[in-house]
Amino acid sequence: MKAAKLFERNGNILICKACARGCRLKDGQTGFCGVRKNIDGKMYLLVYGKVAALHIDPIEKKPVTHYMPGTRILSIGTVGCSWACKYCQNYDLSQRRNIYGEEMSPEDLVNLAINENCEGIAYTYNEPSIYIEYAYDTGILAHKKGIFNIFVSNGFYTEYTINMAKEFLDAITIDIKGNGALKFLQENTLINDNKPIFDTLLALKDSGIHIEITDLVIPKIGDDLEEARKLTKFIYENLGPDTPVHFLRFFPEYKLSFLPPTPIETLEKHHKIARDSGLKYVYIGNVPGHPLENTYCPNCGRIVVERFGFDIIGWHLNDRNECEYCGYKLNIIGKKPDISRDRNVEFIF
Repeated sequence: MKAAKLFERNGNILICKACARGCRLKDGQTGFCGVRKNIDGKMYLLVYGKVAALHIDPIEKKPVTHYMPGTRILSIGTVGCSWACKYCQNYDLSQRRNIYGEEMSPEDLVNLAINENCEGIAYTYNEPSIYIEYAYDTGILAHKKGIFNIFVSNGFYTEYTINMAKEFLDAITIDIKGNGALKFLQENTLINDNKPIFDTLLALKDSGIHIEITDLVIPKIGDDLEEARKLTKFIYENLGPDTPVHFLRFFPEYKLSFLPPTPIETLEKHHKIARDSGLKYVYIGNVPGHPLENTYCPNCGRIVVERFGFDIIGWHLNDRNECEYCGYKLNIIGKKPDISRDRNVEFIF
């Protein structure tokens, strides 16, 4: 436990500024996330230094495909979340409201990343903005050691969160879910407003942080094609046509275990809508072996990065990330990876 920074005081009330819920906490009260608490008139982060999940992953698992492809990532998470997603695959962490985890300081995490030959640290599994102070301290130290930082996040931020994130964050995957439709989010994540998500995207774009978008397409309740058109139009007009977008297949989980997996045809329809909107890099995820896992040159249409699941199995870009067939420069940050490298290990815990 450590004192938190993102809050405002209004008399005896502390207003949390870590996410757009803005929980108003009296003495002894804990926010919706379960990890930020008013104790004797001071805000504390209950999960500072408490890691509940730790794993080493390929960066493509986040999914991030256009920032430092082929790298090895130390992934960490705590308990708690600012949302209450009915479909969460990590609900045992995100929806748990008792505090636990292995004691690990920012120094411990950075040293572990170095010892395990990880190029980056991903703050993931649960919503990282709720433990932003812990991520910040780790991320600043990671930068000093040449390690980059990634968030996998719902993007439900405040200007306070954004300003802190800009100081250490290199890349982010914003997981939109259900095409970002307000009705879907109200019913399935327990947020009342989707505007903070889109405001966050605009602010992060202005900051220069690398952005990728994921959209979990849930059959029957979160697969409306008109909402997909609205989302991809926003991305094209506000984030730009080079923004990578991933439509992810849903599998039955948690409170939505009665639903079927997303039909692949539904994902392909979303993909077509996004491409028709002008987006250049659109992917289908959670369907290993599908041809839309690959990166295609926007100019000549040839495969330039070939993938199977999270593995890169072919690379046809030069040292400037230009297509080796036609010379078109792709929006990929990073150098040619060693595709023979093993980037997977067992869960550490």
